[in-house]
Amino acid sequence: MFARMTRRVLVATASLAVFFFAAPQAAQAQKSDTDNVIKFFQWKVSQDPDDFFNYDRLGAAYIQKSRETGDVTYFDLARKALEKSLELESTSAQAAPATKHLATVYFSEHRFNDALALAQKALALNPDDLTPWALIGDAQSEMGNYDKAWLSYAKLRDLKVSSSDDDGLEYLRVNRESSRAFLSGDTKAAITKMQRAVDASIQAGMAKENIAWSQFTLGEDYFLAGDLPRAKAAYESSLKTYPNYHRGLSGLGKVAAAEGHFAQAIGFYQRAVSVIPLPAYIAALGDVYTRSGNAAEAQKQYALVEYIARLSAANQVAYNRELAMFYADHDTHLPEALALARKEFDIRHDIFTWDALAWALYKNNQPQEAALAIKQALRLGTNDASLFFHAGVIYEQLGSLAEAREFLSRAVALNPRFSVLYADAARTRLQTLSKDAVAAKNRGNADAHP
Repeated sequence: MFARMTRRVLVATASLAVFFFAAPQAAQAQKSDTDNVIKFFQWKVSQDPDDFFNYDRLGAAYIQKSRETGDVTYFDLARKALEKSLELESTSAQAAPATKHLATVYFSEHRFNDALALAQKALALNPDDLTPWALIGDAQSEMGNYDKAWLSYAKLRDLKVSSSDDDGLEYLRVNRESSRAFLSGDTKAAITKMQRAVDASIQAGMAKENIAWSQFTLGEDYFLAGDLPRAKAAYESSLKTYPNYHRGLSGLGKVAAAEGHFAQAIGFYQRAVSVIPLPAYIAALGDVYTRSGNAAEAQKQYALVEYIARLSAANQVAYNRELAMFYADHDTHLPEALALARKEFDIRHDIFTWDALAWALYKNNQPQEAALAIKQALRLGTNDASLFFHAGVIYEQLGSLAEAREFLSRAVALNPRFSVLYADAARTRLQTLSKDAVAAKNRGNADAHP
């Protein structure tokens, strides 16, 4: 479950590549790779260090490079370039792109209030560009202000006042509509809209990685719905679009693990880790080793997760919630898991942070508090088997057995192979609770009719 950071965390950065690469000045750069774009604008900056435009383009290229590699250090480079751009020009409409791009960097650093303020400033600098509304909504969503987020996403529909590229704006619109549908519990609509987002990303001429990200996200939606064949096809499409795409490889690893093909899953996760050693992939690899009976190799991976998550200040910010879930999932460092979840909650109030807090509370034997937190995690009606599983075991610990059976039933019905660690446990717990309920009913009937 560590790996469930994918779609909803990354959604904000998906708004940029359309507008960076589609710009006329960078048309030739689209034919090359991002490294060449970076080198080009590094050269431009060296030739004219007072041109704010070049710093903005360099920052946008660094953002794209971070998307492609998963390496958060490129966001640090992007921030420095964009802050220099805004140091040179920050008050005219020409400063709107750099302001928007810097807001995206702040978002990646979990500085959601700062990201929101900058995105609003970008909109004020250039009201004709509606694209900042996507980032505004994303920041509001991460802070748990969903009603405001939905209103912000709705602003992307107003094509009449926008000078933005229509295909690019259409991509942002349907992508965010898909996100809202998923969070609101309408998985079918989320999938339909994400299919449209894939088409829109192609029509908008987005960078290959951005198209692949959309295909990968579609795969995530299919996986959450329990449709493994379509999830696998979507992940494979992302790899065709962007060869050796680490997210696509991890998706195929998840499907293979769910199907019980552990050797194949290990191969996919190893390939993903060789591209970028994200803690999510390493943790998932360790879990597959655990299921396949290789405890020694699993422990090596788990130790590496902790090392990477703590390697730098940027990693500690980025992976607080994921590390809390990792500790809770693996019954280790449980007090620290709760401390990390609370630390994340200081800046983030979305349903998945509530879920992490609930899970950490449960693992620390605080069922009353865990029940209150999981109720917040479920408040939008999101259809996620992991959320349902957490709710089920929390209510079981609390002694609310009817609620426990209900949520475990929903988890198993939605996606019977939702987790390589917990899918079997969900079925076993449900069977035990159901048998106990039948036995209790029979005892009651016997007592009533001596």
